[in-house]
Amino acid sequence: MKDTGQRKSAIDQIRQNIVQRGFHTYVVTGGGDPHYAYTIGLRDSLGAELIIAGAYFYKLEEIPQIIDKIVAGLSPETDLKTREIIVDSRGSFSFREVDESWVKKLMLGALDFYQIETMKAWQIVPDESHFTLDIPNMNKPWSAALFPVWRDLDQEWAYPIPVQSIAITNLGALRGERVTEVMRWENDEWEMFAGASPNVPADERRVVPISILLAVDNSLYPAVYLEIGAGLWRDDVSEWNPWGTTAQQ
Repeated sequence: MKDTGQRKSAIDQIRQNIVQRGFHTYVVTGGGDPHYAYTIGLRDSLGAELIIAGAYFYKLEEIPQIIDKIVAGLSPETDLKTREIIVDSRGSFSFREVDESWVKKLMLGALDFYQIETMKAWQIVPDESHFTLDIPNMNKPWSAALFPVWRDLDQEWAYPIPVQSIAITNLGALRGERVTEVMRWENDEWEMFAGASPNVPADERRVVPISILLAVDNSLYPAVYLEIGAGLWRDDVSEWNPWGTTAQQ
């Protein structure tokens, strides 16, 4: 919504979706931050907007579908503090009230649409079996120290690599398992797997901003200095070794 023409077109589309569907889903992706999505329009019908941040267990195209199904299960009388909603095979979702510091950093499109400085919002939180380390507790005030995955919202890019750099990884790594294989394939593309990469099923592979993995495990930092085509490996207890070598004694 930078220039007047783009802003008017975006607002017209939001208004049309609110009229037709009751709300608009705004998806934000790109750059070095995790993706997220939030609603615009539920403030009038439910008294608050919804946001889902990170949640890379799910593929990006699943996020709006999840929001649609959750909204269908809500009413103005719903007590979101205690409500859980099951969304088919994607698990159950609960809600956390969002601290306004997150609203002001992530939900700018909604604030611009309503022409307000802050608003009430609820975070959609996946259950434990679908939880990933990129999901912040948005009930707490934003903090780079508490939520390092999201620190670039308010800080300059901290790594000596392009801001759009990505990592192809697996759900195990995103859920806290130790990354044991790293390869750099392009100037802005890595592979980082927990376990042997050939054993990772296709449906467990994800493409994420590399900053997510670097933020949750600083032992991965040597990966940013790899030459293109070079790699590192380790097991559950060893330090990094260059590909093509045996473990250091």
